[in-house]
Amino acid sequence: MKNMVRGMIRLRGLVVALFLGAAVFCALLTPMVRINYDIVDYLPSNAPSTLGLDLMDEIYDKAVPNVRVMIQDVTIPEAMAYKARLEAVDGVDDVNWLDDQVDITVPLEIQDQKTVADWYRDGDALYSLVVTSEKQIAAVQAIREIIGEDNAMSGSPVETVDAHLSASSDMVKMMSIIVPIIFLILLFTTTSWFEPVLFMLNVGVAIVINMGTNLIFGEICFITNTTGAILQLACSMDYAIFLLERFEELRQEGLDPEEAMAQAVTRSAGSIASSGLTTVMGFAALIAMQFLIGPDMGYVLSKGIAISLATTLMFMPCATMFCYRLIDRTSHRSFMPSFHRLAKATNRVKGVVTIGVAVLLIPCYLAQQNIHFVYGASEMTGPDSQIVRERDAINDRFGESNSFAILVPVGSTAKEQALNDDIKALPQVSSVLSYVETVGRSIPDAYVPPDQLKLLTSGGYTRLVVSARIPSESAGTFRFVEELRAIAESHYPGQYYMVGIPATIYDMKDTITADSVKVNLISIGAIGLILLINFRSVTLPVLLLLTIESSIFINIAVPYFTGTHLQYIGYLIISSVQLGATVDYAILFTNRYLELRRGMPRQETVTETIRSTAASILTSGGILATAGVVLRFGSSNLIVGQLGVLVARGAILSVVLVLVLLPTLLTRLEWLVKRTTRKLTLYEGSGGAAAVTTAPKEATA
Repeated sequence: MKNMVRGMIRLRGLVVALFLGAAVFCALLTPMVRINYDIVDYLPSNAPSTLGLDLMDEIYDKAVPNVRVMIQDVTIPEAMAYKARLEAVDGVDDVNWLDDQVDITVPLEIQDQKTVADWYRDGDALYSLVVTSEKQIAAVQAIREIIGEDNAMSGSPVETVDAHLSASSDMVKMMSIIVPIIFLILLFTTTSWFEPVLFMLNVGVAIVINMGTNLIFGEICFITNTTGAILQLACSMDYAIFLLERFEELRQEGLDPEEAMAQAVTRSAGSIASSGLTTVMGFAALIAMQFLIGPDMGYVLSKGIAISLATTLMFMPCATMFCYRLIDRTSHRSFMPSFHRLAKATNRVKGVVTIGVAVLLIPCYLAQQNIHFVYGASEMTGPDSQIVRERDAINDRFGESNSFAILVPVGSTAKEQALNDDIKALPQVSSVLSYVETVGRSIPDAYVPPDQLKLLTSGGYTRLVVSARIPSESAGTFRFVEELRAIAESHYPGQYYMVGIPATIYDMKDTITADSVKVNLISIGAIGLILLINFRSVTLPVLLLLTIESSIFINIAVPYFTGTHLQYIGYLIISSVQLGATVDYAILFTNRYLELRRGMPRQETVTETIRSTAASILTSGGILATAGVVLRFGSSNLIVGQLGVLVARGAILSVVLVLVLLPTLLTRLEWLVKRTTRKLTLYEGSGGAAAVTTAPKEATA
């Protein structure tokens, strides 16, 4: 391997040119990667609502109403004029209003007041629109131009378009914040003014290549696109730092720069690869999710870390050889403290903290059973956003409402009528639009206008469009979906399909919840296997995983104690991300502990291990926490923001537990570690000669 590395360094100009050329090429490809802003599209293809949507799209020209528009202070003629303008918008397939429910030429005072109030109340008109997904951006913008800023609209297309418009600006804003902050962190933690430039160049090349190569997937989710670059930056920066530190150490031993770099790459490749592999496996566990945002993030982030590893082991050594003299000329004294006092203080309190963590895990377990989870996209924007203000204004005026479509086979108008009547009897239902309700059982199809008939009956199915006074997502909504499905099942067992935003969110809840245990077990099992091979120990992987999993456990329980809801997508993702990104801290600490334990008594080893690893662990944890904070405050999307909170808090908790809990586990259970680790011999004297030991290779955080 060393000869290959020497050959690479001799051809460093070509290597650097290839990587920079690839980065430029991928930068040109990046705008070609399609971004999907609709979370609903990531339900598995076999979900009940997905099957229903596919069938309805195939046999019906018009979908279920998905946008509500409220026009304030209008007369009936003015409301009809607005309806005509809305119907003329390209991308709006249908507009329903009061005139579709009652005869508006008859005085409203003698009409059914409940029906009238659903569409027209005290001069305010509420319209129900069908907006196609293919043209939703232009359609939503056109609707906004028609209604102005004083009126309101809400619905999933409105939320999707908002996510689309805000994501690009959020990305630019977040990168403009995080790059300077991490650059400052590197300036403080390195010993050269130029080293941070080299580190940022290395990780920047890897990020751009990863973003451009996302074209192989065709499209990626906006959550992946927003968080991917920042998480890649935060999780892979350490690889280059560790390589350059080894390079400087070998130069100080008297080796010439080329030989020092060749040996640095050779000696550190295993450690860097091992460290990167744990992160890759943490992200790759997301691929096992049925909810397809998981695989979307898993593929992109795993590929990103793999590219970062390749860039660090190939581009970084060659680029360093061009500018190591500049690094030397801009060297400065270290600004990092010795951490001697921190090591002593941490060593003194580690036992108390360990007991505290053990006790804390009990209420954290109970708290996790009672967290208020949110599954859909209705909570993507903050309470002060225009979307939420307008949605609340509509709900305050007309009440909450959502639409469903139930598709059943044609052939028995009696069964259709019975189903129609049972659905209408539900207290949450405000209206049912169906063939038997609108046309009637006694009128033959031949007497019904074809365009109207096709709205209700097509492709061997008849459609019931149900409007219900329920929010998109709540415990009551989920019960209503179950009740509606039970009614349909009783009349058409195994033959019906049901679609609608609440039904989709219900399926999302079922899918994501089912993914939880599977993804956690895969990530723990895969990383545990890597640790088993790395340490050649049965016990050490358990101790390391216990440390990080404890921090994850506490992290996830915090929303309950703070009284905030938690997006289940973030909950599911953070388990794998935090484990994969922070287990390296535990690996670094354990490797250094075993190395020092060859020649030191136990307590002295703990203090020295904390002192010698604190800088690396705090730097790595600080970068990851910074990335999380930037995601939280830099993104207007609450799903991304909440994931940022989980990342930042998880990084801090992992750092604390690695420096406090892990030392206790290693010292208290050292007797068990020694018995379950292959060829591990530790120092047993009170001072003097060290015993011979076989310890695992060193890994970086």
